[in-house]
Amino acid sequence: MQKKIAVLPGDGIGPEVTREAVKCMQSIAVRFNHQFQFDYGLIGAAAIDACGAPFPDETRRLCQKADAILFGAVGDPKYDNNPDATIRPEQGLLKMRKELGLFANVRPVKSYSSLYQSSPLKPEILKGIDLVVFRELTGGIYFGEKTRTKNNATDLCSYSVSEITRIAVLAFEAALRRNKKLTLVDKANVLETSRLWRETVQGLAPSYPSVQTNYMFVDNAAMQLIMNPRQFDVILTENMFGDILSDEASVLAGSLGMLPSASYGDGVSLFEPIHGSYPQAAGKNIANPLGAIFSAALLLESFGLFVESAFLTKAAEESMACGYVTSDMSPRSAVSTSKAGDWISDFVFSHRMETV
Repeated sequence: MQKKIAVLPGDGIGPEVTREAVKCMQSIAVRFNHQFQFDYGLIGAAAIDACGAPFPDETRRLCQKADAILFGAVGDPKYDNNPDATIRPEQGLLKMRKELGLFANVRPVKSYSSLYQSSPLKPEILKGIDLVVFRELTGGIYFGEKTRTKNNATDLCSYSVSEITRIAVLAFEAALRRNKKLTLVDKANVLETSRLWRETVQGLAPSYPSVQTNYMFVDNAAMQLIMNPRQFDVILTENMFGDILSDEASVLAGSLGMLPSASYGDGVSLFEPIHGSYPQAAGKNIANPLGAIFSAALLLESFGLFVESAFLTKAAEESMACGYVTSDMSPRSAVSTSKAGDWISDFVFSHRMETV
């Protein structure tokens, strides 16, 4: 198979974790006789510094010509600490999502027995967690009209039935393939947009009679996600709630650096770890590459390469079982970012397929 992959390392630890994901994909390509062409582009603060725009036209064209996008992270303290900055790295990510029509963000969350000690939660709570968050990605408060004066600011949260329907259908279809349970998370007791979400999902639910559809307010969902996470299978929610809840769910996996995500739309799809740029760790070779590597596995799956995806996932899981992990998961016996990636890449080369 021949595929073109746009690689956007971005800022902070983005280049370091993305490098390890590419390394592992190159091992997959050799092992399974595929040809992956990796074409690199700028985004975020790196793009602002180079050409004055967080999502340059050249990068947009690169993405549109690709079969998939592998993305790192955006963000830089020099913009975070400057309230007067009119151009920010995060604008590049939002613009990319909007211009490429990436409306559905899918974030799987699993627990691993080898990492129970990395979570502040008890093992009996963590055992057997396997859920997925469907987060709407191009609407809501992040994209609404914004105003600002010296003493006042507003952020408009807006949704349409069509925006809600298209991701809700994907979430229901996923529930059919999984454990046939979907939970809509909203704030319908307060917000008009949440009431529209609930009404729209209630209208769709009869078309999926085998799916148990539940409804939960976001504040309760945040508590239940920690107290009883196994009650969830597919979580469907709007943009900001999904952003917050999926970051909270990283506690279930053991580290924010663990979780991958996939963003889908009508064209090219994007794959990225859910963590941010973590500038404090940039250049130190200590960042966790597993979120990026698991994202690469999702990318392979999107090509229909299910065996290859499973093999890469197995390699990453074996690295955790062997304790070959970075400091966020094992401070006492940590390895570097690059050594963690080397271990997984070497596993792909050296182990038989029967290990999957």
